[in-house]
Order: sequence, then structure tokens, then C-alpha cells
Amino acid sequence: MKTNRIITVCILSALSFTPLFAQTPLIETVEIPAGSFIMGSLGQGENHDEAPRHEVIISRPFRMGITEVTNAQYEQFRPAHRELRGKKGVSLQDDEAVVYVSYQDALDFCSWLSDKEGKTYRLPTEAEWEYACRAGTLSNYYTGRTLPASFLKEQRVARDFNPVSLQVAQTEPNAFGLYDMHGNVEEWCLDWYGPYTAETKTDPVGAAEGEFRITRGGSHHTPVSYLRSANRMAMIPEDKHAQTGFRVVQSDYPLPQAGTDLSKPFFSEPVPFVIAPLAGSGMPFYRHNHQPSVVVCDNGDLLAAWFSANEENGRGMVVLSSRMPKGTDSWQPASLFYKVPDRNMTGTSLFNDGKGKLYHFNGVEASGDWQNLMMILRTSTDNGLSWSASRIIAPEHDKRHQVISGTFQTPEGWIIQPCDAGPGSHDGAAIHISRDNGETWEDPWDGAPMPDFKAGESGSTIAGIHAGVVSLNDGRLLALGRGNSLQNKAGQLRMPMSISHDMGKSWQYEASEFPPVDGGQRLVLMRLNEGPLLLVAFTDHPERTPEADRGMDFERADGTTYKGYGMYAALSYDEGKTWPVRRLLTDGKARLLEGGAWTGNFVMNETEAEPMGYLAGTQAPDGTIHLVSSRMHYRFNLPWLEQKPETENK
Repeated sequence: MKTNRIITVCILSALSFTPLFAQTPLIETVEIPAGSFIMGSLGQGENHDEAPRHEVIISRPFRMGITEVTNAQYEQFRPAHRELRGKKGVSLQDDEAVVYVSYQDALDFCSWLSDKEGKTYRLPTEAEWEYACRAGTLSNYYTGRTLPASFLKEQRVARDFNPVSLQVAQTEPNAFGLYDMHGNVEEWCLDWYGPYTAETKTDPVGAAEGEFRITRGGSHHTPVSYLRSANRMAMIPEDKHAQTGFRVVQSDYPLPQAGTDLSKPFFSEPVPFVIAPLAGSGMPFYRHNHQPSVVVCDNGDLLAAWFSANEENGRGMVVLSSRMPKGTDSWQPASLFYKVPDRNMTGTSLFNDGKGKLYHFNGVEASGDWQNLMMILRTSTDNGLSWSASRIIAPEHDKRHQVISGTFQTPEGWIIQPCDAGPGSHDGAAIHISRDNGETWEDPWDGAPMPDFKAGESGSTIAGIHAGVVSLNDGRLLALGRGNSLQNKAGQLRMPMSISHDMGKSWQYEASEFPPVDGGQRLVLMRLNEGPLLLVAFTDHPERTPEADRGMDFERADGTTYKGYGMYAALSYDEGKTWPVRRLLTDGKARLLEGGAWTGNFVMNETEAEPMGYLAGTQAPDGTIHLVSSRMHYRFNLPWLEQKPETENK
């Protein structure tokens, strides 16, 4: 394989009439081998953003500039920069590190150099930078616990700079052959600044968006503690000053840019949103975390809520929440969101009305079970930072009140809240409607007994519990649920579909084209901002579905098909009549993940996605679809769903 690749590179170079071997690279680089390391520190005091320490895998080698980019090198790209030499008394000579460059200046230099040499140059990711700096060490500096005097360049807080040389490569290199990783000048990294999480990461690229870009390494006229391998700094990307420059990475296999082009297909690395509270915080947190809901706040934050309990039918159940602040890539530790003392709290839903108000719906039991619940509503006008007092909107402790995540608004502006119609696995689902922005609520049910749920017949209850419900363009309601499976014309059991022509007073039943979902599974049905209906469900139940019936067929980009297992998405462009797009919810990368609740550990790869989980979904104004299962958070967009996966890796 290696020989073939070299031949290919040579052929391509010959065709472009710019043979790589004929050029002398502008910047000397050294190969950084693949490997793994422990990133971060204990995060004490002002260094809290260096915690938690976590394993990072750098899965492939890359080349890195042995020094920072110098004035002479940078000015081949931008000669006008010479006017800034010596400003503030630093960086005057050709071989001193260039300063007064913004983040975009550094990117532009990398693009210029890439075009000039026919290779891909870029900034290092924050993880690559720390890995390369440490070069296998675990100490504060690659030199050990302290820095030798030769590295020190006025390491103090200085209102005015003393004369200091920024000449590169004047101290001992680290084990990888890199100079000036501690001090000289700070170095731009590719990533947006965001918090760490504890799980192992492979080739991370940082937060999806943010306000600040990472810088690393510290500089002259900076206290020495800021020069540590783990120390994190950041800057406004447009900022440029006398203490920051950059070095480059040259890689034949460039990592994605930190930050996602939302107009292009993307699927982000799944991350957990159920994060245990900090030790000693006093927050309740139990072994069973389940039934989530998620909403995008008006400020761009994501807010998720779920119940935490040791027993689902116990009084100790609490509702916890976590937040992913806009511009970050990880969730904050869980905190108490809602609790009526010694009452069961089954069923939570979060909803943004698009008019500046968040809604929180919850069930509250009188005893420890979840059969007889009343429903409460709270609202927030400050992105979920504070909430109104609980208001009872369905006062009877009765059935039909177990809240399901999936609140939505009809074109008329009516708010619809789905609920389970009973505690049993075949009791069906109900809806509650508010026509006055949540002030008053009604259940359109006429009191008729539970129907038999037969295809071609009708009844007063949605077929299937944990139902997803959407409003169709012609005013009808469409629901898909779990249980009450119906036979299609071929005699196969299928997920039940219910359609109402009278805003939920009655429902007509038919078999959908999808396999049933079962225990430990809850589907999502929602309308995307772009118009199509989105269903996310599971191909089978890994423990209850007969082996012969497991899996679904999915199509690759080359027209071949494969059998896939687990969580999938389907799209309908004709109001639920047909679902021509189906995609297994995986990017094909092999992972071992922990799904929490009833899911536990599972393998995710080209043909396997999460096998179980209670799903909830929402879509951000930028088009990002946010899907949470019982523990994991997935992010992707409509173009990714519509793009068929590439041929299986060989």
C-alpha cells in the first residue's frame, strides 16, 4: 500500500508539472508519530479549563514545523508585514518569530503555502499541539518540572516590554525535534475554545463554534506558569499583538476544520449529555437516567432534561438538566431541574415557542407509580436560567397524563403535547391542546373505551405509546408509536400509524412501512425546518426481535445495499405517504459507546448504530438536527441524511 501511494503522488506531481522533489520546502518540518497521551491537568484554581484530564488518541502521523514561522518566511507571503518589525521593541530580525498576525492571517499563510508547495498546510489542533509539545512527557514542561534558565524571556507581567530576542531554535528541542514549544510566542491553534469532557477522544477538533480561538505555549513577558504543556489560552480571532505568532502542520490527511460548514453534509462525533454532577455538589444523581427531552434556547444554548432514579416507579425520582452552551462541544454537569418532594416525576418535555418563551411540561404522581399523573407547566423567558412557578394544566391524577417529549405547534399556533394514554405497553397515546399559548388545555378524547387498534379501523386513542405526532399541511395529524403493532398486507408486523382528521378526536389506523419498536426504545417524529418529515427509530429490538427479522436494508452511494442494525432516520417529502430516504445513524467510524439506561454498552460502526434508547429531537435555526438518546447526543443535518454513505471500507 505504501509503495502504491508514493507512485500515485509522483504521477500526480508529474501531471501538474511541479514535482514535489524539485522544491525546497520553505519551512522545515519533522514527523510527529501517531500515539496517545493524557491531555490536560487537574485543573486547579484559574486552570479549571484544563480539567478533566482525558485520553486523546492521535490516530495518524503528521508533520509539524520545527520552529514558529519567522518574519522572513511570513513576509514571502505578505511583504507589507515588514513594517511591523520591531513594534513594541520585539521581533526585528529575519529569524525571529513573526508576531502581529491574526487567526485569519495565519490561515491565509497556510493556504498560500499549500498552493505554493502542492501540500496541505494548516494550523495544529489544540490536541495535536499539546501531544507534540509533551513528546511523551507527563511533567509540566517537556524539560521536566521546571524550565531551564535558557528558556526564560522576561517571564513576568510587564506593562512595557524589555528588549528580548525572539530568534527561533535557540534552546534544546524536545524529543520530537520541536523548538520553542514553551515560550518565545504564543501559537494559534485551529480550535474554537471550549470545555473538556472526560471521555477518550480520537483526533478531536474542538468546539463546533465559539467566540475565541485557542492559543498555546505562552510567550515572552508572561509568567512561567502560562508556558506549561497543559496551559490553555485563547484570543478573539481578529486580535493581533506582540506575543502571538504560529507554527504550521503539514499533513497529507488534513483533519476537518474546527467549526462546521453547516451548508455541507456533516455528522458530528456523538458525545454524552448525561454528565454526573461534580463530587460534593450535593446534587442528586441516580443509576437510571432516562426519558430525555432537548430544546434549543434563543441564545443558542442546548438544554436537556431527563429523570434520574433508582426505581422508575419510586418517589425518589428527580428531573435533572444539563446545558451545552453555544460555541462549546460538551455538556455541563447535571443539576437539579425540577422536583416535587417524595413524588414520582415521570415524563418531561421541553419546547421553544419561537416567541421568546421556553415551556417545561412534567407529570407529577401522588404515589410512587406513573399511572395516575397530573400535568404541570412552567415557562422561562431567559433561556431556561429561571422558571415560573408550577402551574397545573391537567389537575386530575389520572391516565393520559404521562408527558412524552415532542411538544409542537400547529400552523394555527396551537400547542400540542403528546402523552401516553396509560401505563401499559399497549395503552396507546393521547394529545392535549392549547389554543391560547398555554393558558388553557383540553384533551379532545370523548371518553370512549380503548379501541382494538386494527388496521383500517378507527378509535379515540393513538395506536402505540411514546408516540411522535406531527401536523400535516392539510390540517390532519399524523402519529407513529410503539406497541399496538399492525399487520401489513404481507402479514408482517409494522409500526402503527394513526391519522386524525378532527384534531385528535378520532384516529384512523394503518400499518406503516417501518418495523415495530419495543421495550427500551422511543422514536422521534418531527418536521424539519426545510419541510420534510423526519422519523428516527430502530431497525429491531436486539433481544426480542427474531434473528430472521433483524436489520433493514440500506443503500450505499454506489447503489449496493447492506444490512444495517440499530438507530436509523427516514425522510418523507409527501406528508408521510412515502419515505424514500433511509440512513443508518452512523458515520461508519468504529466506536465503543455507553448508552445509559436500558441501552448499556454498544458498538457503533459501518453497519451498527445505537440499538436502543429513548429518543428526543429538536432542530436549531442553523439547520443542525440535535438528537439525544438515553445518554448520547448526536448532531447532523439534512444534507447528511440525504447523502448515501460511501462504499464499505475494505
